[in-house]
Amino acid sequence: MALSEHETRTGRGTRIRVVAPKPLTESPAARYVWAAARLALGWIFAWAFVDKLFGLGYATPADKAWIDGASPTEGFLANAPQGPFAGLYNGLAGAAWADWLFMIGLAGIGAALLLGIGIRIAAASGALMMVLMWSAVLPPENNPFMDDHLIYAIVLIGLALVKAGDTLGLGERWSSTRLAQRFPILK
Repeated sequence: MALSEHETRTGRGTRIRVVAPKPLTESPAARYVWAAARLALGWIFAWAFVDKLFGLGYATPADKAWIDGASPTEGFLANAPQGPFAGLYNGLAGAAWADWLFMIGLAGIGAALLLGIGIRIAAASGALMMVLMWSAVLPPENNPFMDDHLIYAIVLIGLALVKAGDTLGLGERWSSTRLAQRFPILK
């Protein structure tokens, strides 16, 4: 167990040594695990952006690249939605504003997670995106309600709560900037 130690003085000059357990999330191992999770999720978002932008042939065929005029949302939103929100999502398929919002979200969330900056906004917007994607395919294929989208959303929130951008990222440096100090949501 990791311990936090410090000395304090009483009013009479007596020194007292205080020893208390550190939160588990402050141990070096835990910080590196959270950093690895942040980098992995950052890569998932960034890769999805790059693949949809250029049609690299993984999830997006070359002839469906956004850079060539195809819609990054049309295929999924026109064909995959099922359940109570299918009509809503089908109606959004191929809308230019939805394409832009989706692609900016993928790029911004991916960049923030990879760099370790703006983790609070990245976590909140990434979790929202994951919950929306989950709601598009209700009920999930292999479980009554739980799927990987909800797991990603939970992990994203965890990343913000433990300041995962500070380890193997620029989060600590970013948090000390005037902008992040003035607007703490940007940390």
